[in-house]
Amino acid sequence: MTECCSACAFSALALSLVQANAGNAAGDRAAAEVATQAAADVVRVAEFLAECPYTHRAPDDPIVFPGLPGASHMHSFFGNDTTNGNSDLESLEKGRTSCSPDTDLSSYWVPTLYDGDREVEPTGTTFYYLGEGVRDDIIRQIKPFPRGLRIMAGNAKATAPQENTIARWSCLHAGHVNPSQDFVNCPPGTMLESYLDFPQCWNGTDLDSADHKSHMAYPVAGACPSTHPVPVPKLRQVLRYPVSGDPARFRLASGPGYTMHGDFFNVWPQEEMAQRVRDCINAIVKCGFDGTP
Repeated sequence: MTECCSACAFSALALSLVQANAGNAAGDRAAAEVATQAAADVVRVAEFLAECPYTHRAPDDPIVFPGLPGASHMHSFFGNDTTNGNSDLESLEKGRTSCSPDTDLSSYWVPTLYDGDREVEPTGTTFYYLGEGVRDDIIRQIKPFPRGLRIMAGNAKATAPQENTIARWSCLHAGHVNPSQDFVNCPPGTMLESYLDFPQCWNGTDLDSADHKSHMAYPVAGACPSTHPVPVPKLRQVLRYPVSGDPARFRLASGPGYTMHGDFFNVWPQEEMAQRVRDCINAIVKCGFDGTP
């Protein structure tokens, strides 16, 4: 009787161990599935962004005409609401911002768009910071913008469409309308969109240059040129204007649509920019305006 009970107890213990191991294995599989799903939910795009609504208009350009208020054609400003012809890093750091996140005190500006003689301001103002345009191994080497860096994109003095896609116009919700360097005819119910890509290779030394462009360069064959060896985020400016229809009605303060250009004065806090570059761009993860996936 004792031997029988011992055998029964041993069998029960063995069964219990088997069930426990099976349960642990099932738990491990469930945990693995959760981890796999979480990894799948992380979009493999190197990106963070800022939403920076329109703040004001002024005939000022603190990069091209510093200290000369009124010397420029009319510009529409986004982000830092104190930007004017006398703005510098110190004054902008004391300003306020329309951006989300509100830690981004940077200033962004473009020539004002006109529909006939009426000023039109964008109702969608998104500034993407991207890793695209260079190889993955270089994306992992991208550095934060240095404090006070000034960058320009586009050509305000263009006399004809350029042979590139740096600046382009398109229609929101009308993908059948081909993008163009000049204004496009957007169907009723859609909006005119402007895309502008800023250079993402820095010379590693200068925060600006005499022509306001030479300290920056665009990648070549997925890498930064030796003259501009430091990869930084690609800033992509996307503006959506609440107008559509005949493009002959539209003009920029600088001229035709192909004169679209943009200016960026970096006033991100260094630690905020560094965290986003590390966690979103270097890691090749799509983040929101809060700097998290």
